[in-house]
Formats: sequence, structure tokens, C-alpha cells
Amino acid sequence: MTLKRLLRQVLKLEKTVIEGVRPYERTDALIVSVRPFSGQVGRCPECHKKAKKYDQGIGRRRWRCLDWKGVMVYIEAAAPRVICPDHGVRVQEMPWARPGSWFTKDFEQQVAWLAVFSSRKVVAEAMRIDWATVGTIIGRVQADEAEAGPSPLENLVEIGIDETSHKKGHKYVTVVVNHNTGYVVWVGDGHGKKVLERFFTLLTNEQKQQVKVVTADGAKWIKECVEEHCPNATLALDPYHTVSWATAALDEVRRQAWREARKQPKQKRSPGRPRKGSKPPPDSAKDLKGSRWALLKNPENLTERQEIQLEMIAVENPVLHRAWQLKEKLRLLLKLPLDEAQVELRYWLSWAQRCRIPAFVELGQKVKRHLPAILDAIKLKVSNARLEAINNKIKLTIRMAYGFRNVDNLISYIMLRCGGLELTLPGRESSH
Repeated sequence: MTLKRLLRQVLKLEKTVIEGVRPYERTDALIVSVRPFSGQVGRCPECHKKAKKYDQGIGRRRWRCLDWKGVMVYIEAAAPRVICPDHGVRVQEMPWARPGSWFTKDFEQQVAWLAVFSSRKVVAEAMRIDWATVGTIIGRVQADEAEAGPSPLENLVEIGIDETSHKKGHKYVTVVVNHNTGYVVWVGDGHGKKVLERFFTLLTNEQKQQVKVVTADGAKWIKECVEEHCPNATLALDPYHTVSWATAALDEVRRQAWREARKQPKQKRSPGRPRKGSKPPPDSAKDLKGSRWALLKNPENLTERQEIQLEMIAVENPVLHRAWQLKEKLRLLLKLPLDEAQVELRYWLSWAQRCRIPAFVELGQKVKRHLPAILDAIKLKVSNARLEAINNKIKLTIRMAYGFRNVDNLISYIMLRCGGLELTLPGRESSH
């Protein structure tokens, strides 16, 4: 086997002629001089069609390859520009690299695979590239993989819509999930009706007619978009958000009780040294402040200490305990069959309206406004739990990456990790 044939096999260069190899002048690296096959010369990198030559470009360029035994390898070739009738002036297509990239396809594939399972800092250190470069590589690989595979917008029957923050200052992304596959199908920068309408404009009329169920929170802009674009869809308010409203109301009651307890004069300890085994004076404000998780957790998951806290609240703060009972009653009735849930919801709404707890009176009015959507969720047995799990995964991705300056790179990262794309390491395709 000749050296050139060995290099072509090791570097996995297709439709390429190897002209020679030499050491890099400044660092411990190798430079492999190549040129595309004659049939690949003068093609537009976007549409892959033959185009007229425009100029010589900037001369010879270099593309980073995967390291060879710890030695960096570069491919060097002439990079003339062509003028395409559809895409204008572009550097001609290179069989080994994506358009606009300074790295080979195998190098970018390995970077993207590593980025799915580790932080950008680790990937940058392992591959000897800049931290910010990882994001741009992810964007190119994700776009290439999405174009090569089937469209995620096909066969949408049950979808979930939600928004999640990605940066301080109310910076959000809107996420759409296919419930049948569990994968993210679309992510948009921002939130609101105008952002969500960008998703629906990508769907054909036939695809809009196929959507039968949409799960979401009680946002008005989601309801308006669904009614306008998907007339056959049923909007279901998933139980997760309904219970989250109740827990938020309960936490507000707890905070109010804590504020009132702080205003009460504290019981003073008797003068002198306390007796052995005597307990300190009770501090109701401190006990309430530490009881948050005892109130919010499901009773079956409470620890022994939290059960004692709940018993103490029932004795010392009946208003807060009644709010906890309202929350638990709502959580449990959402798991009942539809007929039973309808009856229990009527009783719960009556109880909430006459409980004389402002937060739960307001919650009762909110539940009443969204009652049809809540009942549809019980009937269809659908939930946004998977979407909430994906939102947590998105936040974990952001923390692992130490934030994203470019929201487009964040969206590509989300689609790469949560969009169902199956990445493989270079050279591993045959083993599967």
C-alpha cells in the first residue's frame, strides 16, 4: 500500500486526490496537500450544482483534521470561488468539509458527539479548539443532520408547547415536543404569539389538520394560536401546571403566615441558666420558614421530621393547614376517571370559593376559567411532564456550557441533544 493510499484511508478522504505530505513549519503537525476530483471542481456548496468560476479566492486554505497519534493534521488545498445563479459568490464545494467550515466533516462529527455527553469546556480542551468554536460546529452539524434525516414536523398528532428561560433578564425560548416520539421538533427564540406563529407557518395545511391534541399551560397566546391554526386540535391543560398553580398559592399562604408570625412578640426565656434537658421557647416563624418542603411534597414522600412539621401546622396554623388540604385535594382528583373528577372538581371549586383564603379564592377562579381544558387533559390522559423534563435538560445543558452568547447555537445544541438525532463517532458507522 502506497503512502498516499494509506493517507486517503486514514483520513477518510473521498473524491479527493492526495498530492503530498509535509511537516508544518511552526508546530508539531502534518500538512496533507490535496485537490478534489475533476468532477467535483467548480460546484456550489449549497446546491451542489456546477457553477462558473469567479476568482481564485484567498489562495490555498487549510482544514483541521482529526489528530493522528496526538499529532495535529491539516488538509491544504486551493479554494477558488464560484458564482452560483441561486446562491451568489461562494467558495467551491470541498468533499471533505462543510460550507464555511475550517474543519473536516469527521472532526466536526466527533466534536458534536462529545458535546452531547460533556461540557463545551471539556470538548474544547480535548479537541484543542476554542470554547466558542464548539458552538458554531454544533450549529453546522445539527443543520446537516436535520437536512439528511426525516423532517421532525411529519406525523404530528399530539404536541406539547412550553417556554423556558435561558438567560437572566427574561430571555426565553419556546419549545415544541412531539408526545408520540418524546423528541423536540422545534425551538424558537423568545416567547409569545408571534414566536409560536413561526412554528405553525412551517406546517402545511394537511399537517395542521393532523394535530389532534395540544398540551400547554394556561397562556392565552398559546390558546389563540392553536384555535387559529389547528381547528381540529383539543387544547389540554396538563395536570402538572394545574398542580403547580396550587403549590404556588400554598407557598404564598405559607409566606404570609410566616410574616404574621414574625410580627408576634417572641416568648422570652426565663432568666438564669436553663435546666438540663429543657427545650428552648418555640419559635413559630422559624418553624414555618423551614416547613416549605413538608407542605409541597406528596404525603407519601415525607420524612419523619416533615410529618411532625405538618402535624404542628395542623395544630398551630389551621388556615395554612386548610390551604394544604386544598392543594392535596386538587392534586388527587386530577388522577381520577373523568366522571368522578367532574363531580370532585365541582366540590373543590365550591370549597375554594368559600375558604376565605385569598390565594385559593383566586386559584379557584383561575381553575374555573380553564375547566374545559383541565377536563380534556383528564379525559385524554395527557401531560406536559415529558416537556418539563426536557426543560430541565435544557437548563442543565446551559449550565454545562457556562451559558450561550448566541441563541442560535443554543437552539442547535437543544435539537442535537433532544431532537432524536443519532450521532455516531467517525469510523463507527460500520460497527453498527
